[in-house]
Amino acid sequence: MGSNLTAFITLAVIGFATIPICLFIARRLGLYITVAEAEASVYTLFGKVLGTIDTPGLHFPILRFGPRALMLPFFGKRYTVNTALRQNYLRSQMVNSEEGTPMGVGIWYEMRVTDPVSYLFKNANPEGSLEANVASSTISVLSNLEMEKMLENRHGLSRTVRSTVSPLSEKWGYRLGSVYIRKVAFTDASMVENITEKVVKRLIQVTSAMKQDGENRVGLIKSQTANKVSQKMAEAGSVRPEVVGSTLNSIAKKDVEVLEAVQTVMETEKLLESGASVEVIPDGTSVLVQLGHRFANHTA
Repeated sequence: MGSNLTAFITLAVIGFATIPICLFIARRLGLYITVAEAEASVYTLFGKVLGTIDTPGLHFPILRFGPRALMLPFFGKRYTVNTALRQNYLRSQMVNSEEGTPMGVGIWYEMRVTDPVSYLFKNANPEGSLEANVASSTISVLSNLEMEKMLENRHGLSRTVRSTVSPLSEKWGYRLGSVYIRKVAFTDASMVENITEKVVKRLIQVTSAMKQDGENRVGLIKSQTANKVSQKMAEAGSVRPEVVGSTLNSIAKKDVEVLEAVQTVMETEKLLESGASVEVIPDGTSVLVQLGHRFANHTA
């Protein structure tokens, strides 16, 4: 049992030590490869394209290309191409508007490799060529264009740039994705200051006009409201005597004493409102006598 256990441990150690070496040798000889996501492997043999493997996972070239795959490590070459979506942004592409104004344009675009063979062998610098084509197409589309269209119609101009560049990019093995003109800016500092000053003045004028219009509307509403209130008050004043008279008539028909009390109260209120002096004469006293005494007191 001890010798068997020792032999098993020895074989396990040898196996763990030799398996990575064997896998390394097999990978170097091209017996198997692993392809990652968004990646393609292009094989050439004696300067000619043998084939492409672009499916992610574990692959055996000998099953794909036959016995010729055994010569790849010695007489061929493997190219790895990234097929993921890539994005780029070109800053300050100089164009002139129809009015002769220098403008700086920023354009964003994305691209993805669709034909790895054409991407590798039909253009020595595909990324640089794409960047140059996008920049030149943007300049040709936007040059001598009205400033208003250049500032407001960026979506349509972006589609025009994409339709111009796409046919040539597909010949070089990649597809141009979304293209968008993200920024159109003035490059002349003095012009920017002049435009800013004009915009500020215009905003001040518009703000003043809005304020004045608001004040006029408020004044009109106030005058209309005061007119309606005065009309309603006049209508109420004209209707009041009729209402009071009809009410007193109805009270007189029901109870005369109540009518007299109401009239007394009303007369008292009027006297108090007038602010006149009131002379109180006791009951049973001659009015003429009282008036004579008061006249004597005043003259004295």
